[in-house]
Amino acid sequence: MSAPVHKDLDTLVRGASPVLEVPFHGDGELDPDGFTTVVDRVLAAGVGSLMFPGFASEFHKLDPEERALLTGLLLRRTRQRHDVAAIVSVPDHATRSAVRQALRAAELGADAVNLLPPHFLAPSKDAVTAHLREVLTAVDPLPVVVQYAPAQTGTALDAPTLHRLAAEHPNLRWVKVESAPPGRLIAALAAGPRPLPSLVGYAGLQLPDALRRGAVGVQPGCSFTELYVELWERWERGDEAEAVALHTRMLPYLSYWMQNVELIIAVEKEISVRRGWFASAHCRAPGYLLDEEELRMIDRFCAEFATLVPELAQ
Repeated sequence: MSAPVHKDLDTLVRGASPVLEVPFHGDGELDPDGFTTVVDRVLAAGVGSLMFPGFASEFHKLDPEERALLTGLLLRRTRQRHDVAAIVSVPDHATRSAVRQALRAAELGADAVNLLPPHFLAPSKDAVTAHLREVLTAVDPLPVVVQYAPAQTGTALDAPTLHRLAAEHPNLRWVKVESAPPGRLIAALAAGPRPLPSLVGYAGLQLPDALRRGAVGVQPGCSFTELYVELWERWERGDEAEAVALHTRMLPYLSYWMQNVELIIAVEKEISVRRGWFASAHCRAPGYLLDEEELRMIDRFCAEFATLVPELAQ
C-alpha cells in the first residue's frame, strides 16, 4: 500500500459531510458500480469529507462481505487524495467486533472512524462508555467521531461524559449530534475544557441553530449534497440571511421526510435515480414504499431546486 497522504482533518471535516447511500438492483442485489458512481458524484459536489456506512446507507441490511466490498471501493478513491477525508463508520454492537472493524478500516486507509455506540437490549451507560473506550484505545491515534443518535438507538450520553472520554482519549475529535433539538448539547460540547466540535445529523433539520451554537458541519444523506454545500458556503462567507433562506426552502421537505428514517432513504434513492446515478431506487425490505403523493412531493422538490442541483431539471 502507498504511503499515507497528509490531510488536514480540521479543514476537511467541516461543512457538508454526506453519508453515502447504497444502490441495489431491482431484485435487491448489491449494485457496486452504482455505489462507485455515488462516491464520484458526491466528491464532485465539492465536499471535504464523507461517511460510510450510516443509517442512510442501510448498514443494517448489508452482509459483512458487502460492507467490506463497498468500504474498499470508497477508500480506493479517497486514501491518496489530500483534499477529501473518508470517515468509515463502525456500528458493530459487540465490542470485539467493533475493535476489529475499526482496526481494519484504519489498515485500509480510513481517515477517521465514526463510532456508533452499542444499543441493542439497552446496555448500561457504563457498558456503553467501556465500549467507546476500547475502540478509541485500539485505533489511537486515528481520529474518531462518536455518533449520538438517541432517537435511533436509545443511547443516553451527555456532555460531561463525552468530555471525560475526550480528556482520556485525544483521538476523540468530534461528536455527531442527532438529538432533538441538538443545539444545547452542541453548545455544551463546544464550551468544555477541551472543546469538542460537533457535526449535526438528522438531515440538518435544525442546522441554522446548530451552526449558531458552534457546529462545524452537517452530515445529511447524499442525493442533494449540493444544497448543503451551498448553504454552508453562504454561512461561511457571513451571509447568514441567505443561508437561512435556503434552509427555510428545504425545511418543508426535510421535516416530512425525516418523520421516518426509511422514508428519507427511499426519497433520496428516488432523487438519485432521477439524477441518473443508478438505475433502481430499490430499498431492501423491510423498507418504506413511497405513495403517489410522496412521489409528487419529490417532483416539486426537483422543480424547486433544479437550478442548484445538476440533473434535477431532466
